Amino acid sequence: MFKSMFKSGCLVRTVHVILTWLTTLVLFLHNTDLRKCQERGDLFQPVLFSSVVLLSVLLYFTVSLMDPGFVLSDSVTKVETSVDSNEELEQMIPQDDSSLKQRRCGYCFLLQPMRAKHCKMCKRCVRRFDHHCPWIDNCVGERNHKWFLLYLCVQFVAVSWGLQASWSGIVFAPTWQQWFTQNGLLLGAFALTAVFSVVSLLLLCIHVYLASVNSTTWEFMSRHRIVYLKHCDSEENPFDRGVICNLWDFCCICGTVAWERIYIRHTNGAV
Repeated sequence: MFKSMFKSGCLVRTVHVILTWLTTLVLFLHNTDLRKCQERGDLFQPVLFSSVVLLSVLLYFTVSLMDPGFVLSDSVTKVETSVDSNEELEQMIPQDDSSLKQRRCGYCFLLQPMRAKHCKMCKRCVRRFDHHCPWIDNCVGERNHKWFLLYLCVQFVAVSWGLQASWSGIVFAPTWQQWFTQNGLLLGAFALTAVFSVVSLLLLCIHVYLASVNSTTWEFMSRHRIVYLKHCDSEENPFDRGVICNLWDFCCICGTVAWERIYIRHTNGAV
């Protein structure tokens, strides 16, 4: 974990933490609603806001540093599948169906499970690959996707609250020069939180939708290039089990999943 902190993402993580706490400091040093609550002895909102910010930072590092679901080796691939053993799985897969054959990655030469993809940034194959996020300098995959969604929820609450707080502290002045002098830092905090509020809300909506239909960003954007989806209709998703089941599986399943089984079950049911 500590080795991961000092890779190329160290600068991005440092910038994230500095911006987060500088913005929080600006909100408490100016005459915002948070500062007013603090001055009159009502500490509930300031403590709650600080707790939300701290939680967002902790979740950021959790998602950034954890294993997104790397395919470790061929032998581990056989052991880790949460639905029976790989040998039984291979017996169920028709060997003449090219979309179901496990292929070796052209970069790391490991057997790729279904829905896995090699990330050129991480230089490893990731199970149920969603995308590589430059802001966390890590992939979003089978193991950390739910934590990424939780991080987006908390981050949106933090930045939207910060947006409201920064707006509440802006004061009027007789001249433009005085107005910019008095509100310069708050305007910077307002602009920063406004941008991150829009971005986090858009990402949150996108990933809630993807989780509800059991799809990924990679599958949604590159459907025409993915072997196991080429033969499906444009609106067909072989992994979709309904919104409730999809969200339940997304939030509650912790182990790796043999997606080949679900694909075969869907294909046989459609015949």
